[in-house]
Amino acid sequence: MKVLGILAASVLIVGSLSACSSPSAQSEEFQVVATTTQVTEFTRAVVGDTGTVTGLIQPNQSAHSFDPSAKQLLALSQADAVVINGADLEPWISDALSASNFSGEIIDASTGIELLAAGEAEEDHAAHAAGDEHAHGEGDPHIWTSPLKAQVMVKNIATGLEAVNPADATVMEDNAASYSAQLASLNEWVMANFDQVPVDQRLLVTNHDAFTYFVSEYGITFVGSIIPSFDDNAEPSAAEIDALIALIKQSGAKAVFSEASISPKLAKTIASEAGVKVYSGDNALYSDSLGVTGSDGETYIKATIHNVTMLMNAWGYPVLPLPAELS
Repeated sequence: MKVLGILAASVLIVGSLSACSSPSAQSEEFQVVATTTQVTEFTRAVVGDTGTVTGLIQPNQSAHSFDPSAKQLLALSQADAVVINGADLEPWISDALSASNFSGEIIDASTGIELLAAGEAEEDHAAHAAGDEHAHGEGDPHIWTSPLKAQVMVKNIATGLEAVNPADATVMEDNAASYSAQLASLNEWVMANFDQVPVDQRLLVTNHDAFTYFVSEYGITFVGSIIPSFDDNAEPSAAEIDALIALIKQSGAKAVFSEASISPKLAKTIASEAGVKVYSGDNALYSDSLGVTGSDGETYIKATIHNVTMLMNAWGYPVLPLPAELS
């Protein structure tokens, strides 16, 4: 595995850098490292001015395969806490923590969230609509795609960081409550938009299986994905591509959505073969990663607004005005 070789070399560098820094020379400021772009944003919202948050994965990088640099390993070695998405999204994190001699607290943002498998999304939505309980095994780690699940993640992050830094617990609790209120408003706006669209017209085709919680939350039918896997590094077979094209034609889906962190080449080909529109480039959806500064996806809230806007455009329905707290 490539990351193991890089980590083995980097640990020597980290050890050397750490040896050159005495505890008195290191910052006494509360220091937190977060993994994905979404988790980094949630963590920064909670921490606010009480400390420093360093994000490992940069905009438009894959969360599934990641090689931390020596500088990032040094940041881990000096951190009071590391916040991870969890749900097995970051298979490289254990090696990174070991290589960096991390000795702080690990906060898993996915704690308490029932994971869905890709095929369970519609069943789960039906169960919730009927008021039934529905248990799930291990599955899709892209839990943040639902703003309601994002609220749970923020709560988990706040609870964990308050225990690590009790002196600023009240401030972080207030910060978390303020950001969570924005997420609640975002969820209401998303629901109001999708309520305009008949359920049988809410059809989604994407690059890979990254929107399970989103489609489950909002009653969207997930027709299929180009990469039939949670891992965006997997490759579809010719038979799987042909099957997806047939599904698109049969379902009546109007578009194929590429994702900002994945090459749109195959999405464009499949959309052309199926005779539907492709959303790529600036119109691609944000899934595994948020976008660069200045893009529509530079924050979690903006990325979600962008995704909903693209879906509403594809489905042929107007996008509702944003509430003041999200503008």
